[in-house]
Amino acid sequence: MPPSPSIRPLGSAPPLRDRGDACPGALRLHAAADGLLARVRVPAGDLTVRQAAALADAAEQLGDGFLSLTSRGNVELRGLTDGCDGRLAGLLGDAGLLPSARHERIRNILASPLAGLDRHTPADVRWWARRLDALLCASESATALSGRFLFVLDDGRGDVAALGGDVSLVAERDGAGERTAADGGTALLRVGDDPAALRIAGPDAPRAALAAAEAFLTAAEASGTGAWRVRELPQEHALTARDVAGALRAAGIAATHVPDGARPFTATGPTTTHPNPGPAAGPTTTDPNPNAAPAAGPAPAAADSSAPGVVEGADGHHALAVLAPLGRLSAAQWRLLTATAAQHGSGELRLTPWRGVVLPGLPAAAAADRLAALSAAGLITDPSSPWHRLGACTGRPGCAKSRTDVRADLAHAVAAGAPVPGGSPAPAPGAPVYWSGCERRCGHPHGTWVDVLATADGYQVSVVRPDASPATQETRPQ
Repeated sequence: MPPSPSIRPLGSAPPLRDRGDACPGALRLHAAADGLLARVRVPAGDLTVRQAAALADAAEQLGDGFLSLTSRGNVELRGLTDGCDGRLAGLLGDAGLLPSARHERIRNILASPLAGLDRHTPADVRWWARRLDALLCASESATALSGRFLFVLDDGRGDVAALGGDVSLVAERDGAGERTAADGGTALLRVGDDPAALRIAGPDAPRAALAAAEAFLTAAEASGTGAWRVRELPQEHALTARDVAGALRAAGIAATHVPDGARPFTATGPTTTHPNPGPAAGPTTTDPNPNAAPAAGPAPAAADSSAPGVVEGADGHHALAVLAPLGRLSAAQWRLLTATAAQHGSGELRLTPWRGVVLPGLPAAAAADRLAALSAAGLITDPSSPWHRLGACTGRPGCAKSRTDVRADLAHAVAAGAPVPGGSPAPAPGAPVYWSGCERRCGHPHGTWVDVLATADGYQVSVVRPDASPATQETRPQ
């Protein structure tokens, strides 16, 4: 399948794109070594029970009987047969998973999966995702976005803010964590890696995100490079918060420029620090609410949305968070999750960028037993599992470009108690470990991570740090 965005070290030249991106979709299938592949976009990872059942039907009737979860909270179906595209489109369309055929590949919206669920939850930004998805599907200009362009909506806990968004929205909250972005709170909007931000009113966030994406399209056209993502723009056409402020002003959206807005989040895991970048240095337009900036001081700690287990809610209900081993679920496991959501939960499933599933709305008394049932079915339910924070690309036999069956190799390594080749501990404690069959490293994590790469001479282990130059990356051949 098409590779993940390349690991582009600090200071490297942006790529030149002389064609459109080849990212698969639900209607544009990709020919892999194990059959056709479909990638179904699930904005914010939100699925109804009916939609989840339709995906299981598609996997069983048209594919290999498995569902793969991606690092953007989407679903991939593999092993699809030639000529199945019409039936697949029908199954997905009837379930409401294809609201617009022309926009289906650009509905890349990642949102905090525990928003509104845990005891000390920050703002519930899920409504941003629903509104932004509707705006995208109604926008003619948005069809020019690539299938890799990513919107990230963070509820303030910092779990997804550093996962490589092209346009990122981070909800702000007061010290008590009681205000939501929907009821008059504020949000920070960022583009690419620009450290500056724009403070906007929460209700304006979806429109502002679309306006920022349209500003990117304007910059990409002017650059003549065919850039697919904000980070690919050459320096002379780089998109900054100040550039986006002009687009917001034209759309009637008030924004305050926050120069060098502090980024309290890293991609090695969520933080619980308060995401207040400090006072604005002066409004770009009229401040949406001069008194809306969150109060200084720490906010209550929110749950770690990357970890499996039971999540205690403020209303007496609990959520279950589980991870799929290597992001792969059998149709039977998927149907068990769906049945649990329907019979014991709120009737919804939330897919996470850590290749997991969250089931909201379970009675507290039922949570432990339901989690035990999911564990018995082979899902990861305990943070101490050796499979937690381990990932791998498809590898052979599914990918002809892979040098080896990396998943089988990783399984053997886990069984031997050495998930990093060579028997030594991971060179970056707490960072995810990812095994890849070739230099494309499809599906690799963001931020700092341990790269286990198959080479002609065996596996090579290195630590990837996105802000380091190639010369300073740690490498350990094995």
